[in-house]
Formats: sequence, C-alpha cells, structure tokens
Amino acid sequence: MILRLIRFISLSLLPFALAAGPVEIRHAKNFGIENLGTYKLLSVSNTFRNSTRTYRYALVPKSAELPALPDGVSVIRTPVERVVAMETVFIGYLDALGHLDAIRAAATVDFISHPEVRQRVLAGQIASVQIGQALDVEKLLLLQPELILTSISGDPAFDVPPKLERTGLPVVLSAGYMEQTPLARAEWIKFMAAFFEEDARADRLFNTIERRYLDLAALTRTVEGKPSVFCGAPYSGVWHVPGGQSYTARALEDAGAHYLWHQDRSQGGIPLDIERVFLKAAGADIWINPSYYRSLSALLSADPRFEKFAATQNGNVYNNTRQVGPAGGNAIWERGIVQPDDVLADLIHIFHPTLLPDHEFVFYEHLQ
Repeated sequence: MILRLIRFISLSLLPFALAAGPVEIRHAKNFGIENLGTYKLLSVSNTFRNSTRTYRYALVPKSAELPALPDGVSVIRTPVERVVAMETVFIGYLDALGHLDAIRAAATVDFISHPEVRQRVLAGQIASVQIGQALDVEKLLLLQPELILTSISGDPAFDVPPKLERTGLPVVLSAGYMEQTPLARAEWIKFMAAFFEEDARADRLFNTIERRYLDLAALTRTVEGKPSVFCGAPYSGVWHVPGGQSYTARALEDAGAHYLWHQDRSQGGIPLDIERVFLKAAGADIWINPSYYRSLSALLSADPRFEKFAATQNGNVYNNTRQVGPAGGNAIWERGIVQPDDVLADLIHIFHPTLLPDHEFVFYEHLQ
C-alpha cells in the first residue's frame, strides 16, 4: 500500500518535473531557453545574418510575482491566451500544439492555408491587422494581445515597426526561417510551446517528428544514382536558387538528390539570370519548386525557354503546390515547416520512388 502511494505521488508530480526541467535544443541555432526557477529566459538571435544583437524575453507565469530582471528583457506573462500571428508559419506550430483558438488576429490573412483558421477569419473571429505594409496599430491596441509573433531580420530598423514598438504591446521576434536544416526549423515548436507552458508536449511531438525524419533520411544514405536537381523559377527576371548551405539544399541532400548548387556556401538565395541557370541545369534530371505554377502549360507560357530543360522535356517537374488554397496560401509553409518528415517523404518519393513505393504525396504534385 505504501509503495503504491509513493508511486502515485511520483506520477502525479511528473508533469511539474518536466515543466521545471531544462529544454533541450538539439538542432536549432537561433533560440535558447533557460529555466531560472521562477521564470524562463527565452533568447532569440539571427546568427546566420551575423547579427550581434540578442533579444531576450522573460516568460513569467501569471500566477507569479514579477521578478527582478536585467535591463533589456521584455516580459511575457504565461500561459498566453490572446495571440497575433504576423506570419502564417506560426499557424503550423499553434496547430501542432492544439492552440489555434489562441489566435485573435493575423497579418496577410489571404495567404493563410489552414481551413479552420480561414473559417474563423471569414466569421470575424480572427481580425486582419495588416495588408501589405499597412499595419492597423489601432486595431491591435483594441485587441490587447498577450503575444505578437513576428520575425527578426538582423536589422533593427526593420524588425519592429516604430509605430508598433511605441505601443508597448508584447512583440516577440523569431528567427526560425533562417535555420539551415528542416529539423532545426521544426524544433521551433519548443520556442512556441514555452508561451503556453507546454514544454513536455512539444518534446513529445518533436521527438516523434525527429525520429521519423532521421529514419527516412537513413534510407537514402547509401543510395546509388542520385538524380541531379535544380530549384525555383525567375521572378522579375531574377532566378534565386537556394544556396548550398540553405534549408532547401539540406532537405534535398537528405532526400538523396544531387543538388547542382550544393558546393555553394551561401545560406540564402543566389540571384542568377536564366542563362546562367540554363548553363548549369540544362541536362538536370529533375526540376522542383518552379514558383507557383501548377501545370507544365502554365510554366511554359511564362517563358518558352523553359522547354529547353531536359527535366521539362522528360516530364520531371514537381512543385510543392498540392495544398495551395484559393487565395494562394500554401500548407507547406504552415504544417510542412513543423512536419518536415512529410516533406522529406514526398521528396524521396520523387527522387527514389522504389524506396517508398506506397507513399502518396502530401505537399508535392507532378506537373502535367
């Protein structure tokens, strides 16, 4: 009886032990979480833009007294219940954590893909606070959000609009989009979970995603005959191909492809003209992610020169547009960021279909 009582007490205390323990970050480079007993200190930087500034946020439970904090630390009371998502990527994390109901407002609502969130926008339950560069600060003040999520560029002049900064509203910057690997971007679910005091839940979710991703990547580690691949399409005359140290390049490597720009050391996009891309990619096996085009005819109508690529002639063009909504929102930039294992499975099925013969595309489609 005593042993059973001890076991019951131990199990009942387990969630508190998990919540109080350290948050392990295995892949992401641009954020950290320290547990300081009465609060958590969340730090965010943009290490890949050589930014020297670190943004720090004290996540203090609403039930606790406000501790003495160093200068320059912003306070967020947790768990948050009223959130503004300034980019659609945050919707994917909130969905995975089961906190879509916390969203009170969003920017660029036309580009939201998630059907439940779109329905709430149409019903007036989620307000639109930004169209283009026009930010409705007055509406934000009326909403009184407990958390406004946006991104860090590395340039303080662009990170938070001065009008928004002057309001004193709780703005938190993130830098997940500058991570170099799919698992690093997915691990930002732990960053998001901290605001809801959901550390243990985020750990479980990420561990499952990480395990499947690594298992899938292992399938291609010793594969022979890796197809040559190039990405993208020109916009306003400039073709930005992903750098060899970018998130996209890593995903292609893990999927068992020979990415033509893999030796480049850039982390972002490389601006090129179509002639330079053609010189390198004319005979490539597969073309992926050609902008927003969903058919070969639409792609070729944009520029007849695209027909000269061997990938086009052989019908090997694929795009991540299978879940594009009516207004252009794409689920791959919401759920696909949080679940890169599904994206990787799609890519492996494109490059090495015999490795996953029964796989059905989640985000990709074959352009006909």
